[in-house]
Parts: sequence; structure tokens; C-alpha cells
Amino acid sequence: MRLRAIVFPMPDAGASAALNPMLCFAVYSLERRIGRIYQELLAPWGLSYTQYIVLTMLWANHDVPLTVGELGRLLDLDSGTLSPLVKRLEARELVERRRTADDERVVSVSLTETGRGLRAELADVQRCLAERMPGRRDEAEELLARLQEANDRLPRRIGA
Repeated sequence: MRLRAIVFPMPDAGASAALNPMLCFAVYSLERRIGRIYQELLAPWGLSYTQYIVLTMLWANHDVPLTVGELGRLLDLDSGTLSPLVKRLEARELVERRRTADDERVVSVSLTETGRGLRAELADVQRCLAERMPGRRDEAEELLARLQEANDRLPRRIGA
């Protein structure tokens, strides 16, 4: 049996230019590129970016546990994403989950000693990312401020 190659024509060079005026594609593309940098930076610890931001939120909360619901609201993650992620962090003994005494349906998440210790090890991740970003620091800070402003103005949920 002979295999025949299927040849698809290369898209017109102008086709990709159709995405240039789309803000959503620019943000999406930037997020993907930054995500790849985070993946590389966090690989030695076996952490995903999402696990890293959960730990960052817990570190920032000064050893006060947060519920899964609070983490979800703060990080804009749904429970279907967050619950298995927290379970994986717990399996690695970085966090501990406990049902609250007031309502057993509510699960609080706190750092373990190992999770607290990881903070110092990961302290340079943001600096390493910043060093890889193009442009001057003040330009990056301005971009961050504008993105945060846009994020604050958009509703978190459709129909909100």
C-alpha cells in the first residue's frame, strides 16, 4: 500500500495579520508565552503556574488559612480546577486541607512547614521572569497597571 502525502497550502502571510487588531489574541498570546517561561522556571520544583499562584496567595495571607471558595474567588478559578490542584499540593505535603468546624462542606487550606519553606526557594521566580521581559522596568510596570485596570473594569462572570 502506498501512502500519498497530503499537501496543504501554507496560509497567506496576511492571514495571521488578521489577528493583529484583536486585543484578546494579543493577551492570549502573551499569556501563553509567559506561561512557557513560568513552566521552565517552576520545573525544578515540579510546580505548575496555577499551583504556584495558590501557594503565593497562601504565603501572602500570613499563615491565615483560606477556604477553597476564597482561593477560587481571589484567583478566579472554579472548584473543578482548584479542588484537584489543592489535593495534589496536599499529596506533596505543601498544604493541608481541613473541613471547617462551622460547616463541614467548607474546606480550609493552610500551608505546611514544607510549603512555608518553599517560599524562600521560589523568591526569585518573579525577578527571573522580569529579566526575560522585553523593555524597561517602567514600561512593564505601566503595562501591568493598565492590565490590572482593564481586569478590574471587566466583570468576573458573564452576565454579572
